[in-house]
Amino acid sequence: MSDAQVTQRPYQAINFAQKLGLFNDQWQARVVAEMNDYQFKLVRIEGDFIWHEHADTDETFIVLEGQLRIDMRDGFVLISAGEMFVVPKGIEHKPYAEREVKLLLIEPRGVKNTGEEISERTAANDVWI
Repeated sequence: MSDAQVTQRPYQAINFAQKLGLFNDQWQARVVAEMNDYQFKLVRIEGDFIWHEHADTDETFIVLEGQLRIDMRDGFVLISAGEMFVVPKGIEHKPYAEREVKLLLIEPRGVKNTGEEISERTAANDVWI
């Protein structure tokens, strides 16, 4: 096959640090990629979130920087940089970060960050960066 027959595609890795450097607001996730019906979202958080659940889907938290605590009604989990945790669907939970945490979230397209709850923490969906 000659070079003229090879179609060039714009393959490019997604750099989390570069993408996180494009925004500073907290609790407002930005989509960086999709796989099938799932979105990969970067978010900066600090402080307390609200109690909520996702009745129809699990939610994956991957900590890139910092330490995240996720409270559940019957306990909690601490997640440090380089670790992940999957909150099972239907489990009420509340993320908390004493200092800013940078996260990668993986969840189906269209999932509202506050579940069925509406608050000042409810973020717009499908905001790409």
